[in-house]
Formats: sequence, structure tokens, C-alpha cells
Amino acid sequence: MTIASWLARAAEGAGGARPALFAGTDCVADYAAFAAQAAGFAGWLRAQGVQPGAPVAIFARNTPDYLVALWGIWWAGAVAVPLNAKLHGREAAWTLENAGAVLAVVSSDTGADLAVACALPQITLGADDWRDAISHAPVAMAQRGPDDLAWLFYTSGTTGRPKGVMITHRMMTVMALSYFADVDQVTEADAALYAAPLSHGAGLYCVMHVLMGARHVCPVSGGFDAAEILALSRAHGRVHMFAAPTMVKRLTTHARAAGDRGAGLRSVIYAGGPMYLADIIDAVDWFGPVFVQIYGQGECPMGITALSRHDVTDRAHPRWRDRLASVGRAQAGVQVMIAGADGAELPRGQVGEICVRGDVVMPGYWQNPQASLDALRGGWLWTGDMGFMDADGYVTLQDRSKDLIISGGTNIYPREVEEALLDHPSVHEAAVVGAPDAEWGEVVVAFVVASPGAVIDPAALDAHCLDRIARFKRPKRYVTLPALPKNNYGKVLKTDLRARLAEGVD
Repeated sequence: MTIASWLARAAEGAGGARPALFAGTDCVADYAAFAAQAAGFAGWLRAQGVQPGAPVAIFARNTPDYLVALWGIWWAGAVAVPLNAKLHGREAAWTLENAGAVLAVVSSDTGADLAVACALPQITLGADDWRDAISHAPVAMAQRGPDDLAWLFYTSGTTGRPKGVMITHRMMTVMALSYFADVDQVTEADAALYAAPLSHGAGLYCVMHVLMGARHVCPVSGGFDAAEILALSRAHGRVHMFAAPTMVKRLTTHARAAGDRGAGLRSVIYAGGPMYLADIIDAVDWFGPVFVQIYGQGECPMGITALSRHDVTDRAHPRWRDRLASVGRAQAGVQVMIAGADGAELPRGQVGEICVRGDVVMPGYWQNPQASLDALRGGWLWTGDMGFMDADGYVTLQDRSKDLIISGGTNIYPREVEEALLDHPSVHEAAVVGAPDAEWGEVVVAFVVASPGAVIDPAALDAHCLDRIARFKRPKRYVTLPALPKNNYGKVLKTDLRARLAEGVD
């Protein structure tokens, strides 16, 4: 089977007349045209010598043509290698070389930068050569096996070089079906809004919306703009979107200031980083029951756990705060285990490494056997995330294992401290890391961003923390920043914060 068959299925018969691709509020293709353009691009790829299994990169901002390129790559039986459009050309060139890409689909704002860094053949979305390519004589859909590669998903690279996660057609199929079972339903009346990069979770989630014949909306801005998202939600109605927690926070802040309750916004699926309790409570209070949380990794795309719409909204359960601070329960396509260092399953409530197995888990990293052996042990994917599972099966993340702070021989999980800090009105953002210390091994250092109009008072924050967490967990230093360093997907770069400490920058 091939994922591309879902597009052909959606375009069959009367379904072909359904609106499919939108630039803002303008419909640019129905499903019949979407499928025809993808098949034409597949024909053009074949004419360039691109064979099934060959990696083809997409280094472009979000547009309807991006989706045509993605599905055309699958139609041709090739492997998609989507890259975040915000990467530097040299970063993109390294990834394309590592992937062995034979061609790059670019946009006008990325192609020139990439051309300086590498000589890979390019085709530019929206240009004359692109229009010729999607009008090319179509080819029959290439048949691929369930274990053949569909996507090379490069990790966001918060530490070191990114690794290429091998995502198969089987993995994407199980991911989509688990979405319907555990996350949300999709109908042809719905619209997927792509405000997050299509190179990441938003792109992975396009497959179930194609399967169900839903609309696909790319903001004209090509990215995340809170006012634009709210306007498009009103215009289209029944909008679904994938969002990183930082995007949810920014959307809520803007909507509150504008008095906009998010009419037309049906589902916001959030993932990709820690969602702090104060932020999701604020978002639900303002927008209502539109939020669902999922937890996954590129290595198990979008498919480890889910916290349902009901659990995110419920305030009647005696432990609703604990559940809301969790990432939910195992999705239908996987088993989840909390393991100790010896690989044995830990009792409920004990913190260990989160492990997962099932048909959504990768077969390994692209051309990186050692990293594959390190991550895949005993039949399980070792996620590198620390957490615990309660008696009802809800998993609560603590931190990445590498972010654990050991002070005086005692484990301190930065997220606990960050949650306490974010409960203070003067703190807009917080990130906690460990700094080397001769006496204690490590001490807790908090980097904080002030709320608008507020001034950070370390003494007040210290008293606030002492009222909420154990004394040994409280920060020994507070560093105020205008903004936290983040990667292109909105994840805080704690490696950069540690480097600041090492360099003595305060």
C-alpha cells in the first residue's frame, strides 16, 4: 500500500468536486485537481529520473503547492524529506547530503540560500517550471510496501546534528488510525489549518485530513500569525490545527487582548514541548473545549499518548490538575512502559524512562546504526524522556533525561521548578537548567522572561518557590532575559542556556 492511495480515494467520483486546497480564504484546487497535480508532478519526477525509494527534499514555507509536492512525491513512490524553511542554507545542505536527496523542491525565499550551499537540482514552487511540472503527463501510482519509507523526518537538533528518522507507510497508516481512535474525528466538513511548519507535525497530520476529504488551509503569511489564524477560523469554520505549546500561549494572549473567543476554531492539537499547567488552564478558560494533547516523537510520530478533549476540559475530577499536567494515556497503536536503567518495568508512580513499542515506532535512524542501537533496545524505543505512569495509566513527563539536575545527590526535574515559576504573575516564560557547582555537583539556575509591564524580583520569586516546592529545588540564581532561545519548532534551547552559564554571561 501507499499513503498516496488516500488522495486518489478522496478524489474519486463526487468526492473530486469537494474543495481541497486554500490559500487563505481562496480555494485554489478541488480534490480532483489536487490529485491530478500530484500525479502530474509524479510524472515530472519520473521524467527527471527519480525512481521509487529516492529521497526528494521539500525546503519551502507553507503553501498549497507544498501539499501537492508532498503527495506527488508519494505518488511517485519516492521518499519525502521535508525541512523547516527557517533553516540556514548550510544547515539544509548538510541534511540533504545526509539524506542522499536527488532533488529539492524550494520556495522563492529558500532556493537562493540553498543554491549557495549545494548544487542539488531545484524546482521552485509557484514558478513557471513548477506549473509545467504539475501539468506533466501523469504516471500510474507507484506501489510501495508497508515497510517502505515514506518520510525521512529529521529531528529538530536541539543537541548536535539532527538524525533522520525513517518513517514507513505502515507507521503513517497506524498514526492516522490512532488519531481517529484517540485524538479527534475528521469529516469532509472540517478544515486543517497549517500555521505550524508542514515539515513537522502539521505535515504528518495532513494525511488523515486527506483521507477524510477535509479542506486544507495555508495562511497567506506562510506561518503563525495569531490574528490571521483567528480570522481564518471565523471564515472557514470547523478548523483543526496542530500547534506547539508556545503557539497556544501566543494565540491565547492575542485573543484575550482582542476579545476574540475563537469562533470557528474546533480543535487545537498541541504537542512538541512542555505545556505548562498555568498556560493550558488559561487557554481552556478563554477558548473552551477545543484542546487535545498528544505526545510523540519523530521516532514514534504523534503516536505515544493522548490527553482527550474531555480530560483537558474536565474540572470535576478530584485529580483534574494532575491529569491536565499529564500527557494522557497510551494511544491505541502502542504499548507504553516506564522503565528503570536495567530495562525492567517500574511500579506505577515511580519515575523512569518512557519506553514505547508498536507499529508506529521507527525501524531506526537513516544510515546511523549506532544511534539506532542506542534508541531501540529489547524491542522498545527508549525515548530519552523521564516520567511516571499513575494507577489509571496517565503518563506525566518530567524532563528529558539529559536535562535532569542532580544536586547534592538528589534528582531535580526542571519542569517542576518551571511550573512553580510560571504560576507567578511577573513571569511570562521560564526555563531551568543545572549549573556546575563544586560543593553540590549542580545547582538550579532559572532563566526567566518578565510578563509585559512586570519587573523580575528574585526575592519575590524565591519566596514564591519556597511556598510551592521543596527548598532544595528552588533556584539558586535567576537570570532575566528578553526572550528564551528557541529552535525553529519553538522548543527552548537549553544547550544555549547552559553555554551562557559556561561563558559567564548573566
